[in-house]
Amino acid sequence: YVESLTDEMEKQALDYFEKIDDLGGVIPAIEMGFFQKEIAEASMEYQKKVESNQRIIVGVNEFVKENEDFEIPLLEISSEVEKHQIKKVNKLKENRDNISVKQNLDELSTACINNKNLIPYIINAAKSYATLGEIVDVMKVQYGEWQETAVI
Repeated sequence: YVESLTDEMEKQALDYFEKIDDLGGVIPAIEMGFFQKEIAEASMEYQKKVESNQRIIVGVNEFVKENEDFEIPLLEISSEVEKHQIKKVNKLKENRDNISVKQNLDELSTACINNKNLIPYIINAAKSYATLGEIVDVMKVQYGEWQETAVI
């Protein structure tokens, strides 16, 4: 039984990979919303099974304590913490070697244009105290921003 199940799962996986290949590969499949649609359909099927008790989740649809009161703590960042972090970033930008930061960000930009491995350039920029936002902004100029295809 286990061997036949494994064979069936392997066949399903190969069929799935073939379907992706037929769409032109992973990148075109992402661009046309294939994976987003697959995830949405799988989520819908899962939820239907939970709601119909075909899939049991302890504490959700089975073995539920009536009138159980519990609180889930949420992390809330105060405006004081936000102001403090902004001051820290501004102080960092004032005290770092901004010439080195600019040079490393320019090198990152050039690496983007020349289709090089960006990791060493990102590391150098980070070591010179370029912020994540500054690094991402350089990459956005070269690559643009991803706009996800909505699945209808």
